[in-house]
Amino acid sequence: MKSLPSGKSRAKCGRNGMTLQAAEAPDLGAAKIGAIAHLYRGEVYRSAVWRTRLDTTTNWSVVTLGIALSITFASPDASPLPLLLAGILILFFLLLEARRYRYFNVWRARCRWMETHFFASLLSDDEECHGPGWQETLARDYLRPRYHIPLQVAIGRRIRRNYFWILLIQTTAFVSKIVVHPSPIEHVSQLAQRSAIGPVPGELVLALGALYCLVWGCVAVWSWRDDKRRAANREDHVGMG
Repeated sequence: MKSLPSGKSRAKCGRNGMTLQAAEAPDLGAAKIGAIAHLYRGEVYRSAVWRTRLDTTTNWSVVTLGIALSITFASPDASPLPLLLAGILILFFLLLEARRYRYFNVWRARCRWMETHFFASLLSDDEECHGPGWQETLARDYLRPRYHIPLQVAIGRRIRRNYFWILLIQTTAFVSKIVVHPSPIEHVSQLAQRSAIGPVPGELVLALGALYCLVWGCVAVWSWRDDKRRAANREDHVGMG
């Protein structure tokens, strides 16, 4: 197994063919290379554990929505209230999953950083170009651990990956319920009448539902735009987070 290339060299790399002055890389030696390999295995294990936790909260949301759908459509006279209560639980699961995603993103970013800046140079026969100071960047992340993305970005990413479809099914089911049951509506004004929940008027319920969908949609779009901005401003095409 060969060690990292040493000495100062100039190489062209990156999407725009940018010329970088590679910093002098120390000869790690077999012992340090083995230690980094074990460190990488540990980070992969931690990222896999937290990835499983992400799947768990998503499964909770799916099961909750499934139960609400079964109760709501059990009979034409059944209330659509379970779908609204399920929406509150799904919101709680979304926030919990976003928090877990921030932890997962730390371990994932470290794994990806070592793959692109360390293992790639060992596996490639060609001269690889890496951003200077990759070891210092990784060391700082271990000395001062921090989240790499804010909570709102994590929420937006989870909505775009999974919860968009869950919220879409929930909204479609609620609208279908009040349109079809107990009998097909004959006029649009009946939507508000059938949406009423006890003393809460139907207009308010529909307005809150629209606001609910609009807020999460805006968060998803904003996080997508923020990810694009961060990627465009990143000096190295592979960044942590």
